[in-house]
Amino acid sequence: MSAPVLLTGAAGRIGTVLRGGLPERGWALRSLDVVPVTDARPGEEQLVADVTDLVAMEDAAQGASAVVHLAGISGESTWAAISHANIEGTYSVLEAARRAGISRVVLASSNHATGYTPRPAEGLLREEDAPPRPDTYYGVAKVAMEALGSLYADRYGMDVVCLRIGSAFPEPTSTRMLSTWLSPADQVSLVDAALSAPSPGFAVVWGVSANTRSWWDPAAARALGYEPADDAEAFAAALIVAEGEPDLSDPVHRLVGGQYTLPSFDAEHFEVR
Repeated sequence: MSAPVLLTGAAGRIGTVLRGGLPERGWALRSLDVVPVTDARPGEEQLVADVTDLVAMEDAAQGASAVVHLAGISGESTWAAISHANIEGTYSVLEAARRAGISRVVLASSNHATGYTPRPAEGLLREEDAPPRPDTYYGVAKVAMEALGSLYADRYGMDVVCLRIGSAFPEPTSTRMLSTWLSPADQVSLVDAALSAPSPGFAVVWGVSANTRSWWDPAAARALGYEPADDAEAFAAALIVAEGEPDLSDPVHRLVGGQYTLPSFDAEHFEVR
């Protein structure tokens, strides 16, 4: 194995999946989170640190071959919390990577960076046709993540791949996820491709499985070498019995961000008043 990949947010849902799957693809891991990883694999390095601590991240990045950045708040919260953990955290990771001479960084962006983008009337939605239209503070932080990744790619010549992750769960739990699901096996395949692709420069790609009902264009991710294997359609019958056929006039199905575009995600519900 080569020098380890620094994996932030390693104790989280996606981090746990990657810690199981990436070593099988030949990647050694240096797993970092604010809490200890309790189920370390043989040979897996472990670090406990906060990604907003630049000094700690510089130390963590030394000797790593690449960074996969997952750490941060994984849903909507207050502006203070989101801007600190998710925006400051992304800056610290990229700057630490630059100082350590790391040339490859994979950033876990999100569909919520462009959440108010509507479903196309026909065809598939390409990344370039979905500019920043965040649906929440969380989405704003993902826009900032992509912008910081672009800066570090252009200014410092780093390869930065931003994955606009859809619904990363063990299986789809709603009819919306019949379009947006990213299976655990495909999470591993997508990150493996983002780490392996030769000279991607700056890239933004949808993170979605090969879903029959997907309306996100997979071409950019496939150009990295990503070959999704799973399809949410296997779960469709049961979900449609429970929820009915998707109503494409409903914002949950009409807009990229789904439920994050609804009034229940207004900032006033999260900010302390």
